Amino acid sequence: MSKYRIFDGHNDTLLRFYQNDDVDYIDFLTEMDGGHIDLVRARRGGFAGGFFAVYVPNPERRIDPDSMPDLSKPYTSPAVEFVYSQRVALRMTADLFRLEAESEGQIKVVRTADELQNCIDNDIFAAILHFEGAEAIDEDLNALEVFYRAGLRSLGIVWSRPTIFAHGVPIAFPSSPDIGPGLTDAGKRLVRRCNELGILIDLSHMNEKGFWDVAALSDAPLVATHSNAHALCPISRNLTDRQLDAIKESDGMVGLNFATGFLNEDGAWDADRPLDVMVRHLDYLVERLGEARVGLGSDYDGARVPDAVGDVSKLPNLIAALQAAGYNDALLHKLTHQNWLRVLRQTWGG
Repeated sequence: MSKYRIFDGHNDTLLRFYQNDDVDYIDFLTEMDGGHIDLVRARRGGFAGGFFAVYVPNPERRIDPDSMPDLSKPYTSPAVEFVYSQRVALRMTADLFRLEAESEGQIKVVRTADELQNCIDNDIFAAILHFEGAEAIDEDLNALEVFYRAGLRSLGIVWSRPTIFAHGVPIAFPSSPDIGPGLTDAGKRLVRRCNELGILIDLSHMNEKGFWDVAALSDAPLVATHSNAHALCPISRNLTDRQLDAIKESDGMVGLNFATGFLNEDGAWDADRPLDVMVRHLDYLVERLGEARVGLGSDYDGARVPDAVGDVSKLPNLIAALQAAGYNDALLHKLTHQNWLRVLRQTWGG
């Protein structure tokens, strides 16, 4: 096992269980043939856990990491209906809690930074319940209170589609993230209540106007759990220098997205390229944000990733590439988990 305990800003493993009849949440405890994450391969690769996303797919669309969309024109999805969204979100959330129960202490859904630190120190796989899009939350925010009491600690207000709260950024290459309007009045109330509860607000799928609306309202660190540098890959999902500067000013952070189309300079989804492209983005982010404000946000089980890090057992390959590029031991500990702990402690408290 790697000496570096890797805590990750984003995965779509719950979605994989939800939309594939051939796998079930309990299979996570064994070594699976497909997908990117399971407990056995996590142990092998030093993967200590991460943000487990609840993403509500459009009923007519199946997310397939091996089949990425044509981004020559903006790609988005229509809004999804509230009752359907809640039903799906409840099922996926329940799967995470059932997995925790079945694991007999090997997996814990964490609600505080102290709990996360304890898991990392004691080799317990840690999961944060994250909603990737607020479609399952009503305008009066009643569901937010309930989900928070259940364990919700991180929320992306949008995926790349509209909600009653905001407009997600359509995914396009090449493109600025400045596409569409910002927060609605309901979205502004949602931001304020997340601040009050201590729920991390994830900006990764927010368009630029929405980003600046959140920056103006929020009193918490600005965080993009799985995004890259727009200057290196000009896709609408990546962050401009001005956005990165605002994240630095707030003492927030960015998790490096492994999705090849968000890494490659030409926007291609090719997975056979060297890890240099990941190192290049990390170099840029560390230079722009500082060593304390960069982590990993793989997008495992939700995107095509480089073959060299094709599942969690291969994460030592990335560590080796960073070491070869001159990253020292202290910085690697920050990038792999310490920076996430820092920003979560600032956002959540203890």
